[in-house]
Amino acid sequence: MSGTAAELDPRDRGGAGTPLLDVRGLVKHFGGKGGFLAKKTGVVRAVDGVDFSVAKGETLGIVGESGCGKSTTARLVMQIIAPDAGEILFDGEAVGSAALDLKAFRRQVQMVFQDSYASLNPRLTVEDTVAFGPRIHGASAASSIAKAHDLLHRVGLEPRRFAGRYPHEISGGQRQRVNIARALSLEPRLLILDEAVSALDKSVEAQVLNLLLDLKRDFGLTYMFITHDLNVVRFMSDRIMVMYLGKVAEVGPSDPIFERPGHPYTAALLSSMPSMDPDNLTLEAPLTGDPPNPIDPPSGCRFHPRCKMVSAICSHAEPPLSDVGAEHLAACHLANPNSGHPRLAAV
Repeated sequence: MSGTAAELDPRDRGGAGTPLLDVRGLVKHFGGKGGFLAKKTGVVRAVDGVDFSVAKGETLGIVGESGCGKSTTARLVMQIIAPDAGEILFDGEAVGSAALDLKAFRRQVQMVFQDSYASLNPRLTVEDTVAFGPRIHGASAASSIAKAHDLLHRVGLEPRRFAGRYPHEISGGQRQRVNIARALSLEPRLLILDEAVSALDKSVEAQVLNLLLDLKRDFGLTYMFITHDLNVVRFMSDRIMVMYLGKVAEVGPSDPIFERPGHPYTAALLSSMPSMDPDNLTLEAPLTGDPPNPIDPPSGCRFHPRCKMVSAICSHAEPPLSDVGAEHLAACHLANPNSGHPRLAAV
């Protein structure tokens, strides 16, 4: 498959049909006023024109350094914060429209956060926590409790032991299982997992990841999986979206991205993964410096101040997403044969 960047769309699923989630031109800027006497300050471009889709039944992993916009994107999709611009479609319907109001949308999309304790009401027992959603949406007390017990059993918590406990009486891993059960209580179709295992011990993390895979199969779920851990994202994801400074740097199937990254930033992230092979050790840092200030992002490619393959075009022309393989796109001038990047002439 070939084509220029202008012809490509990161939401194109290659004929896979209507995606479950379709995000178009998502923008969120923070700031403008703040500090002493509400003086005017700079605007943080947290999410700055993001397009992506999630197909029914797949897991889309989202990775990138802290501050790249991963969690903000998740909260925008969930409508916890309102976007400044853009459109979110769920199964073909615009979120917030007459056909899909927020209450109906949130029955179908649920979120699990990183902080398992802060996500729970300390005054509610485990049983009441999981039963709360169905009760709010009109289910009877008896059916809500029955569903709560069934879901606790599904996530590996025996109701007889855990139903009457409070969040402070259980471990972090057990609390996250409660959060997962609560998210499932409304029978959602899409689960957004925002660093849901990053605070857990490695042994517990492995158990929860395997639980998530089992639940996905048993309930026919679709996942948006946000993490810093590249090993975890490869284990969990069908496709991966790499973000950098509020933009999509690369998106595509998991194996091609790990084996043939199309963006220098992705390649640097993968090079930072620790190796257990003594013959494959290097002392050279794959990526140096901090990300630029999101209040004043660089012109052109936002990664160019840290890129080892930078050229003049990178500093003044923003690269659109270009085709580097089947359903694999990268926002890099090196990925676009018509960009005029001098390294392309040497190939």
